[in-house]
Amino acid sequence: MNLPVLHQLALNESPYPPLPSVREAMQGAVAQAHRYPQFYPDDLTERIAAWCQVSPDRVVVGSGSVGVALQLLQAVVEPGDSLAYAWRTFDAYPLLAAMVGAQPAPVPLAPDGCQDLDALLAVLDHRTRVVVLCNPHNPTGTLVTADALSAFLRRVPRHVTVLLDEAYVEFARGAELPDTPALLDDHPNLLVLRTFSKAYGLAALRVGYGLGAPDLVARVRRQQLPFGINAVAAAAVKASLQAAGELRRRVDTVIAERERLHHQLVQRGWHIRPGHANSVWFAAPDPVDEAAAALTAARVQTRHYPGEGLRLTVGSREANDAVLAALAGVSRHEAPDMGASARPPDGPIGAYHHLKTQEQSFS
Repeated sequence: MNLPVLHQLALNESPYPPLPSVREAMQGAVAQAHRYPQFYPDDLTERIAAWCQVSPDRVVVGSGSVGVALQLLQAVVEPGDSLAYAWRTFDAYPLLAAMVGAQPAPVPLAPDGCQDLDALLAVLDHRTRVVVLCNPHNPTGTLVTADALSAFLRRVPRHVTVLLDEAYVEFARGAELPDTPALLDDHPNLLVLRTFSKAYGLAALRVGYGLGAPDLVARVRRQQLPFGINAVAAAAVKASLQAAGELRRRVDTVIAERERLHHQLVQRGWHIRPGHANSVWFAAPDPVDEAAAALTAARVQTRHYPGEGLRLTVGSREANDAVLAALAGVSRHEAPDMGASARPPDGPIGAYHHLKTQEQSFS
């Protein structure tokens, strides 16, 4: 008999439900559910543009950031073109490539779990139409710094669109974080993806947006589904933007818990690198399979890549304490002796693994 999951830490969801003010706005929209939403989400687009301090013609809204990503691929990719991305990454990208008839061009991550920007640039050719960067990276939580991103963008051919997935950007802090809206004027082939699913706790409502140059945004908008953003979702996003201060405090709490988890795990001998998302990444040669089994036995659901890694969403303090308790009995592998200044290679290993279940894929 399978016991119910106590702590759902697999899909990088927020541990918090929508704020009371957001729920109130949603309930008001439900009362008008017999009416259609806007044909295209123009009001929501203008709100997001004002919030991001850009003109509305630089914003496209879609069904989650993955919906905007699909619209972009539909706009710029022809069957037989290629889509380059680091692997492992968000599992939807190979699926989206297949949906538009693109050839996937996965590039292995560097041993430290970072995206190998030089290797990504090396695979770009005349067939490449899109290259994906995920920043902070999913699942490792690593960060492409502002300087590294600027250097990468300068080297990408103009016929290649850069899809910069910033689904976790609200959880990143520090001076090295890129100011991506400031890059849009210099890089008309850049589309920045963001979402209200993670930091804003609206995962079930499916609203994301893209920021880009007006010409690129106009092409992406032509792929927009009429009536594609429902009124409850639009009301929730508008209310969330008005509650930015409360939501930032929630994000700060998640970041504090992420750092607490990281510190506790490192103290216990795990080779966990600093992360910038709302998750913690365990990687081989640490015993990730044993950790997954221990967490499953404790009724904690995680995102497990057998033999490779384990992504653990940062949950409530209670959930995180349950994680620490479950892992207390797991023996860490000793890292090989690589010299006093070296660190163990705790990045993902192996290449393209089979995709997991649909529930796990859209994380």
